[in-house]
Amino acid sequence: MSVIEVGFWHELDQNRIQCELCPRLCKLKDGQRGLCFVRGNEGGRMHLYTYGRSSGFCIDPVEKKPLNHYLPGTPVLSFGTAGCNLTCKFCQNWDMSKAREMDKLADAASPVQLAKYCQEHHCRSIAYTYNDPVIFLEYAEDVAIACHEYQINSIAVSAGYITDIARPRFFEHMDAANIDLKAFSERFYKKICGASLAPVLDTLLYLHNATSVWFEITTLLIPDENDSDEEIDAMTQWIYENLGPSIPLHFSAFHPDWKMLDKPRTPAETLTRARHIAMKNGLRYVYTGNVHDTAGSSTYCHNCGLRLIERDWYQLGEWNLKSGCCVGCGEPLPGRFEESHGNWGAYRQPVFLAGQ
Repeated sequence: MSVIEVGFWHELDQNRIQCELCPRLCKLKDGQRGLCFVRGNEGGRMHLYTYGRSSGFCIDPVEKKPLNHYLPGTPVLSFGTAGCNLTCKFCQNWDMSKAREMDKLADAASPVQLAKYCQEHHCRSIAYTYNDPVIFLEYAEDVAIACHEYQINSIAVSAGYITDIARPRFFEHMDAANIDLKAFSERFYKKICGASLAPVLDTLLYLHNATSVWFEITTLLIPDENDSDEEIDAMTQWIYENLGPSIPLHFSAFHPDWKMLDKPRTPAETLTRARHIAMKNGLRYVYTGNVHDTAGSSTYCHNCGLRLIERDWYQLGEWNLKSGCCVGCGEPLPGRFEESHGNWGAYRQPVFLAGQ
């Protein structure tokens, strides 16, 4: 199955409907699809064209999502579909997120098939990623429900670009999330992503104030676009004041891709500088990503400074947690931890589910 009738829309006139899933609020004539390309008007009703279909599956370490405070070292089954509701010029999964051909959806899998596969291959979680799961909300929701029957957790990797109406339902069945805060300026969101900043901040506030979802934030720093001291200072002050000091923040390095081939790679020192600014503003758990930086990717006790979790890329080393607390001073580490970490390591295993 790949086409189902879905919600989050209202009728306009002359067989036109308006989508209410994301802040774009696309107005669609009969036969027309939204910017995401996977939701469209068919006979005056909204349909999702990618239900039960994926552009690929892979087992990853949970740290690759990235989540550093959620079941460290455990394997996650990752998958996405096609399309996206943002138009980021730097998209690093553009072959999937910008796809307009349904043949990109090579693998088919029902929610129960996915849950059983996770159980059989000892995946602790399933991640909706590669493209934004907001646009295939109903599929992600059904997969999450099926996975919970098998004690498998659900992780949303999302830009958080969703309406107030749809947001509660999307996150209702999610256990963890990584929200991509792409910048802290309206200029960047409009010029580079074809979107706006406010709905993403609303998503972060909603997760913090109205849910028990464990979430972390990632910002990809692009030279001369969103990497100034002033913008990083403003963003991290907002995070501290509105979400508190314990939200993990990941600064990730950009590499040229899709429509931003003219930009250089992000220097490692830019990530280190951003990390220092964030920590100066009171954030306790700030990480560098897409660069080899053991110091910047490891976790430390904010109270006594002891290294709690050592990370070398995605490989875990030193582990100084007991019952989720620092073995040195007893300070709790915010997150979801077990007595020992998983041993999946940096291994990335592509999988094929068709026929499971």
